[in-house]
Order: sequence, then structure tokens, then C-alpha cells
Amino acid sequence: MSTTASVAAGMRRGILRAPVYVVLVIASVLAVVPFAWMAIASTHATSDLFGTPLPVLPGGELWVNLARLQESVDFSGVMLNSLVIAVIYTVFSSIVSIMCGYGLATYRFRGRGLLLGLVLVTMMIPMQVLLVPLFQMMASAGWIDTYQAVVLPFLANAFGIFLMRQGFLDFPVSLIEAARIDGANEFRTFYRIVLPVARPQIAALVIYTFISQWNAFIWPLLMLNTEDKYTVPVALNTMIGMSRVDYSGLMLGSLLATLPLMLLFLVFQKQFVSGLLGGAVKG
Repeated sequence: MSTTASVAAGMRRGILRAPVYVVLVIASVLAVVPFAWMAIASTHATSDLFGTPLPVLPGGELWVNLARLQESVDFSGVMLNSLVIAVIYTVFSSIVSIMCGYGLATYRFRGRGLLLGLVLVTMMIPMQVLLVPLFQMMASAGWIDTYQAVVLPFLANAFGIFLMRQGFLDFPVSLIEAARIDGANEFRTFYRIVLPVARPQIAALVIYTFISQWNAFIWPLLMLNTEDKYTVPVALNTMIGMSRVDYSGLMLGSLLATLPLMLLFLVFQKQFVSGLLGGAVKG
């Protein structure tokens, strides 16, 4: 009887969960279809993409499209530009977010709540509102068409600060106090005791920061005027002409630009998910 009852209970659970599985399968297919179409389209000529029926299997134009893409925008160069900018921004922005989040979570001082509120309010300001004053600041500093103009204005990331603050809230303050009693200075306490525990949140922060900078378009488009300094989104934008668009090249460029992000997420997906969930229930 017990075996029969357990089997029946398992079947009931399976039936109740079936709609959830169906929704997950449909959502997964809808999420994968655009990437699959992008991969298929990158192996065909542009004329094939407007034919009837649409191609559903890979074609034989991949290397031709790749050579044309490299010739039009020096794609290997702009990939390197994006990598350099994204890595530099990720390193320094993560340092700022980690230190600010740690200070807001562990130090008790007057106005701490107000300061956190001001940081969060900046997340509600549309990017378009900041473009003109930031452009004027960069022009006054003589930084137009430089990488520091792309990186520096957004180093203090409000979401990153909030994410790290939420992650540090759960850290036992008694450990920090014990380290101070033992004679450890603030830097050693932070580096040797706090950071190793916060690795999931830091991994989530690094992934989010890298992806946001890698995909940045509007600000690099305004700041960078030299083709040799273009990032991937800016370079792909130059392939959209007034009378003709190389859709196969665009698809191939978009696919190649997406692959590093997918690889980064697949490698660190466990840390990313645990880092985000780690700060989701803290006050």
C-alpha cells in the first residue's frame, strides 16, 4: 500500500507540475529561436534572407560573410576594443561597488539611510537626461574620442552598490569586530575575511558589469569618433546604410559579439544565480 500510495502521490505531483513544465519549455524555445535564426542567417547571403521560404538550415556563405565583415569594420579590432574597455570598466567599477556596498552595510553613521536612498534614486534617472551635461563635461576636459570618457562617468554603478550592500548585510559583524580586536586593520579585515565570503555576489556583480559595458551603445557612440576606437555595438551600427543593409554581416557580427557573453554566463552561472538570490531576501 505504501508503494502504491507513493506512486500515486508522485503521479499527482507530476500532473500538477505539468503546466509549469509546458510553460518553461515554451519560454525556452522562444528564448532560443532568435539566437538560432541569427546563427542560420549568418551563413546565408542577404538575398536569401528575404526569399520564400525562409532558410531553416545553415548555408555555405559563412566564410564569405566573415571576410566581408572583417573588411567593412575590422571586426577583430573592435572586438579587442570592446574587451579592453569592458575589462577595465568591470575591474574599477566592481572595486567601487564592493567598497561602497561594504561601507553602507557594515558601518553605522548618521545619514546612512539617506545616502543609500540617494544612490537608489540615481537608478530612476533616464540615461537620456545625463547625455548633454556629461558630454559637456567630457568636452571641457578634452576627453572626446578617448576611452577614459567612455569608462569614467559610470564607474559608480548604483545597482552594483545596492547588490553588494545587500550581500554584505548578512555578513556577521562579530567576525569583523573580532578581527579588529586581534589587531587587523580595516584593509586586512576587508580583504582576508569579508571578500572570500562574498564571492558569489562579486561574481554576479562582475558578470552584470561586464555585460552592461560590453553592450553599451549610446555613450560610446557619442564619445568615440575614430573608427579604430569603435566598440562592437558602434561598429555594427556603421553597417546600416541609407540605401543598403548587409543583414548577413550584421547577423554574423551580432552572433560573434554574443558568444563571449554566453560563454561568460555559462561558466559563472551558478555564482551569478546564487549571488543574486543571496541578496534578494535581505532588508
